[in-house]
Amino acid sequence: MEKTISESKQGTSLETIPLKSNKKKLFIESYGCQMNFSDSEIVASIMKKEGYNTTSNLEEADLVLVNTCSIRDKAEQTVRKRLEKYNAVKRHNPKMKVGVLGCMAERLKSKFLEEEKIVDLVVGPDAYKDLPNLIEEVEDGNNAVNVLLSKDETYADISPVRINSNGVTAFVSITRGCDNMCTFCVVPFTRGRERSRDPKSIINEIKDLWSKGFKEVTLLGQNVDSYLWYGGGLKKDFSKASEIKKATSINFSSLLNMCANTQPNMRFRFSTSNPQDMSIEVIKTMAKHENICNYIHLPVQSGSNRILKAMNRQHSREDYFKLIDNIKKIIPDCAISHDLICGFPSESEQDHLDTLSLMDYVKYSFGYMFAYSERPGTLASRKLEDDISEETKKRRLSQVVALQQKHSLEISESFVGKITEVLIEKTSKKSAHEWAGRNPQNTMVVFPKEDYKIGEFVMVKVESCTSATLKGNAVGYSKNN
Repeated sequence: MEKTISESKQGTSLETIPLKSNKKKLFIESYGCQMNFSDSEIVASIMKKEGYNTTSNLEEADLVLVNTCSIRDKAEQTVRKRLEKYNAVKRHNPKMKVGVLGCMAERLKSKFLEEEKIVDLVVGPDAYKDLPNLIEEVEDGNNAVNVLLSKDETYADISPVRINSNGVTAFVSITRGCDNMCTFCVVPFTRGRERSRDPKSIINEIKDLWSKGFKEVTLLGQNVDSYLWYGGGLKKDFSKASEIKKATSINFSSLLNMCANTQPNMRFRFSTSNPQDMSIEVIKTMAKHENICNYIHLPVQSGSNRILKAMNRQHSREDYFKLIDNIKKIIPDCAISHDLICGFPSESEQDHLDTLSLMDYVKYSFGYMFAYSERPGTLASRKLEDDISEETKKRRLSQVVALQQKHSLEISESFVGKITEVLIEKTSKKSAHEWAGRNPQNTMVVFPKEDYKIGEFVMVKVESCTSATLKGNAVGYSKNN
């Protein structure tokens, strides 16, 4: 599901960064996955050193950067429309510079400059440290492009400016890139090969967040379960590492354990997992620590073995069921969410029914569901005919959505009458008199404010629900407060 946010001046100050005179204004807009939002915080930090403060006012910006997503055509078209808005503003502020960041920049490269005359610079996900040089090029009257992919860039030495945060929750990136090569996905081409970040830098960033009052961290990666630190380098090269490096390597289970032990009062989540890589050790580590949330985002994409093979997914329907069974056995109250694609090339009605039956077996708490969108450059676009009609895609998608809403409501109803822990994140969208926050299962909970404050852990008795939200009354503070 596409998300968008205009960044504001609420970022955390970085006392250790030597700043130039901060008279320039930077406006950042982010689309797509959580990784893009995390990357925008890295960009804000880099540009802060160059004298740019972030602003939520597009009209006053000296530099506008849009961090883009290429996972579906709809996401790219949304960015195109935003560029039209920037163009209208630029007519009144001709000195304003416009840059395109992220996956769309990497996919289209210099072609972007030809197609969108307003764009001054194009920067891929691994080239953000080059932004100051690229902006100098633009100021000298040239267009600037750097979309080179890196084998080792993880931005571990950058302290993000928390412009996306509410001061309570934050993202911490632990891996970049992906090696899985699913036939429908552009990520390996736009973000490069998989590499992991030094665990010491991860722990230090989490400690810094705790010192600044943050209460929850989401560990991020295209595939967090593939995390593997053996001193640096691509995951695919691990076999070439020395025996000492292999013996002292740290996998995701170990990293998760380190995080939970280092900050026992911090709440942890992670995303995204891949069924082929998620281990029993990770599930056991989750069960071992109360401060690791009982929630797993576990994309399945299809319930049909034939379609999974066509997608080059490295798990079968049976493998997935076995993983789900282990999760429910070890963590009985664990919530699970999914990604599902409807109408993948050659998908038959039986394949679609297999997906529906898989959903009935798992009973996901919620999910992200899409009609198949052919992405240029992927193996599916080169080798498979997009032969499912839009009408059929929409029908199948509506059936998947309806079934998911049914399951979501059933799971929400199971909370009614029970007490659940909630981390207060913000004021409810529907009432200024109510707080909103998530429980460990990642469900939004709304309750009267009373004397509680943002950032506190509160126990809430659930009185009613919708398919997406629990409503109740606070009965006291959590022991973790």
